[in-house]
Amino acid sequence: QVQLVESGGGLVQPGGSLKLSCVASGSIVSVNAMGWYRLRNAKEREMVARIDSYSTVYADSVKGRFTISRDDAKNTVHLQMGNLKPEDTAVYYCNANILSERPSTYLEVWGQGTLVTVSS
Repeated sequence: QVQLVESGGGLVQPGGSLKLSCVASGSIVSVNAMGWYRLRNAKEREMVARIDSYSTVYADSVKGRFTISRDDAKNTVHLQMGNLKPEDTAVYYCNANILSERPSTYLEVWGQGTLVTVSS
């Protein structure tokens, strides 16, 4: 079994910073693309940032403010968020494409979500 566990959410004032982290664990052979998505106001989940071996992609709304990074040795992905705005308030979900060992198959795995609230 493979799982993702997020941490780092919370309440922050507008203009502030917050760092989210996500660790993949379980029967893992390799972790391919990893990313962060968010759900705002019960709308569709939207991609915030995504990283793989070749590229990094950001939503236009977070470019220049958020930075995604990963530590492959620890199967971890981070999202450093800066200059936060009230409209960044959302539940943030970690996502990863993982090659599991047992069973030997590719899995699309989601974390449980962590709430980020930007408010004064």
